[in-house]
Amino acid sequence: MSALTDRQWFIGAVVLYGLSSLYSIFLWRRGFRHHNRVTYLLLLAGFLLNTGSMLKRGLATGRCPTHNLYEAASFMIWTVMAVYVVVGLWGRLRFLGAFASPLVFAFGAFALMPALDQSHGPQPDFSIHWASLHAALILLSYGGFALSFVAALMYLTQVHNLKFDKLRAALSLLPPVQRLEVTMGVLLLSGFALLTLGLGVASKIERPAGVNLFGDTKVVWSMVVWLMYLGLILLRWVGRCHGRRLAVGLIGAFAFVLLTFWGTNLLSTLHNPPAPPA
Repeated sequence: MSALTDRQWFIGAVVLYGLSSLYSIFLWRRGFRHHNRVTYLLLLAGFLLNTGSMLKRGLATGRCPTHNLYEAASFMIWTVMAVYVVVGLWGRLRFLGAFASPLVFAFGAFALMPALDQSHGPQPDFSIHWASLHAALILLSYGGFALSFVAALMYLTQVHNLKFDKLRAALSLLPPVQRLEVTMGVLLLSGFALLTLGLGVASKIERPAGVNLFGDTKVVWSMVVWLMYLGLILLRWVGRCHGRRLAVGLIGAFAFVLLTFWGTNLLSTLHNPPAPPA
């Protein structure tokens, strides 16, 4: 097993995430009237392989494995699954996996595109602690936002069942809408706190002389995302964004993150510095 490369470990994780997605279709068709221990076990096994992949890559390069789009996607999937593995210990929230598995499988399939895994040099570099901490906190925050997105989907599913099919809602094993709303709020606050810490740590990272920090595409985008989630928190605090509105807001916010993360990362000169001349 030790002879496998980090990429092969990650491929194994993606396969397990895919199997969990297929099983989730069965849960959807059955109206979530069956316990989903199979989903939890498949995602747990995928999480362990994902962890092994990241550890092998990190030990080989001597840094937090977040320095290209393949590594960033792998880390983001890991953060989502790390939170789910803990939350899933509570049986009534284990159905998050049925909603999360298609998302992480799509992420994983995207990350496996060969062009995304570009080398950043063969020698380990142990001098970028602040950059590694910054990347880890930011990606952990996205993991929290991803699970708030999943909880929002579960909330809207239950609201729809209560409105149009009360028997289906009664027989469903999904958590009640009140508990899902609390879960959305906790995940929103957790993700926002991690994002704030990650952006704060960025000020400690050395950058090339003369570079305008707030002129970088990724920095501007990150501030937009921060303000977007801050707006949701403030609206919820003043009582203007609860229930369905909060769910729709979380889905829209994370959809924006998904659709724009990769492009802004590629356009950023700070996150993609030009290669030094040979």
